[in-house]
Amino acid sequence: MKHVLLGVTGSIAAYKAAELVRMFVDAGDEVRVAMTDAACMFVAPLTFQTLSRYPVSIDSFAQPDGWKPGHISLADWADVAVVAPASANTLAKMRCGIADNLLSSLLLATKAPVAVAPAMNVGMWENPATQENIAALAARGIEVIGPETGFLACGTNAKGRMSSPAEIFEAVNRLAAARPRVS
Repeated sequence: MKHVLLGVTGSIAAYKAAELVRMFVDAGDEVRVAMTDAACMFVAPLTFQTLSRYPVSIDSFAQPDGWKPGHISLADWADVAVVAPASANTLAKMRCGIADNLLSSLLLATKAPVAVAPAMNVGMWENPATQENIAALAARGIEVIGPETGFLACGTNAKGRMSSPAEIFEAVNRLAAARPRVS
């Protein structure tokens, strides 16, 4: 059993993250979900709470369970972290070390291995800024899963579609096995 921190960002692909939670729970893992405000516009936190059996974290200033601030205790709890879907906005924040919401704070604070599953419009994906952000994150050891080519919400068939939950699940399991969390 591992502790999986799942970050969900603002993308139509957020609905696929629910299946990912189910897969980890079915495998016997504990899953805690952190959502951005934009993610809550696509999927209700109650969906992830029901599937994970834990409250969903959204607010950086919510009252923590213990003495540690919530973003630190959850960052310390994780054996592995995955952001699926990972929006262009969150990828840029990760690259620059911006911690202006709960999820970006968690990702900056965790010592667990981190994976991202990008999902966005093809123009956003192909933008040089996004490509530079992805290259910098990969160089820091962040596992980049996808994206795939397929039908996008904008109506085009192009690269930018989030990888399947099954592919993300397998990649995260490999990552967790190969690179255990640093204490």
